[in-house]
Amino acid sequence: MGELIFVGLGLYDEFDISLRGLEEIRKADAVFAEFYTSIMPGLSLRRLENKTGKAIKIVSRRVLEEENGKPILQESKKGKAVFLVPGDPMIATTHVDLRIRAEKQGIKTRIVHGASAVSAVTGISGLQNYKYGRSVTIPFYEKNFLSETPYRFISENQKRGLHTMCYLDIKVEEERYMSIKEALQVLLELEKLKKNQVITPKTLVLGVARAGSPKPTVKAGCLEVVMNYNFGAPPHTLIFPGKLHFMEAEALIILADAPEEIRRMAN
Repeated sequence: MGELIFVGLGLYDEFDISLRGLEEIRKADAVFAEFYTSIMPGLSLRRLENKTGKAIKIVSRRVLEEENGKPILQESKKGKAVFLVPGDPMIATTHVDLRIRAEKQGIKTRIVHGASAVSAVTGISGLQNYKYGRSVTIPFYEKNFLSETPYRFISENQKRGLHTMCYLDIKVEEERYMSIKEALQVLLELEKLKKNQVITPKTLVLGVARAGSPKPTVKAGCLEVVMNYNFGAPPHTLIFPGKLHFMEAEALIILADAPEEIRRMAN
């Protein structure tokens, strides 16, 4: 029986992949990649193929979720297949499911980890990693459906003094990538419904765009300021800070252009 290796591509372009990941691609019999769970703004598939000497087949959400990754598993049974994923391979539950399916079919699996938005956004902000609560994805508001899950998670984390990392919805097939402004508009709509004063114009928020790129954009401040800030191209990530340590407040001021008055929020 063959082998399936999950390789993380990192965050920005083909130079983010590890040396180990490159070697795994070069030795593979078949190479697949998906780009619907996240986007890599600077990635050139052609350059990556030239660098590795391998043709890379792109698989869609449908192949992974509706067909259970059948083409990938078929190639894995015949030899060594590599599956390339933006960021770190096991952040998306879809990929965990594929790994479980492979193991159940007797296919050996391995993981070559890559840089993830989870660590990059945390590091770029200066907020302390161990103070994050449950993360959440903010979906597009469409078809008269407005998910209350982001509001609930932010509220629960706030009560515990914890930070909330919000991933913003993307629809690669439609070339739609939620911006920080759109995400905040969704949350303000939820506030109108819930009326618990969780999301207000004065709430402290942090926006990060293109984490992992040579020129990321980082801005912290009250919601009404950040909402109108120009973060540029996607991908965007939104953080709701919880109770701040004095060093976190200093980091937001120095690294994220936060206003000096947030020092009063720290302890």
